[in-house]
Amino acid sequence: MDETIHAYLLEQIPERSPFFSEIEAYAKQEGVPIMEKDSLHAMLQIMAIQQPKRILELGTAIGYSALRMQEVLPETEIITIERDEARFTLAQENAAKFGANQIQFVLGDALVDFETLLASAPFDAIFIDAAKAQYEKFFELYAPYLAENGVIYSDNVLFKGLALDELPEVQKKARMAKKMRAFNAFLNEQTDFVTSTIPLGDGLAITRRRDVK
Repeated sequence: MDETIHAYLLEQIPERSPFFSEIEAYAKQEGVPIMEKDSLHAMLQIMAIQQPKRILELGTAIGYSALRMQEVLPETEIITIERDEARFTLAQENAAKFGANQIQFVLGDALVDFETLLASAPFDAIFIDAAKAQYEKFFELYAPYLAENGVIYSDNVLFKGLALDELPEVQKKARMAKKMRAFNAFLNEQTDFVTSTIPLGDGLAITRRRDVK
């Protein structure tokens, strides 16, 4: 996206509370990956329209996106899983500070501890934001447990724009870019689902079940 347009769009995003600004600053300082402001804002807008009652998040990190979802959807149940114990603990601490009472934090691997998560199925929304190399496996494992009118949100699908480029030198430098390009192709091959990609942040794919005629 043209940088002038991107900067303008960022300026339109409402200011976050000091609590969330503090988490953003911590993430930047410590190199913790959190969703970018513009794509997160777009996702939250869609979720506010969708009004999911139960959300599954794959990849808690320090709890930033789960808490932002809770802020917009205070009555929604959120189940979120993180395999890094230090980040998991910090996410719980952030939730306690925020006063979140609708978030269930699970310490584990989404590809190993799926039975724990599936106990809460079906899900009205599934947010994939964990290990990039495993996106296809996450989709295959959890998509069957998406509610009839549910939506799957996948972050980082453009991978800094590198997923758009097939030049050998780019793919050699960014193995994950090739993985994300393959995941985008995988999404478009799903006969039971339809996907649109929003070119904000690091790229956000929006996937829903295809209407049955």
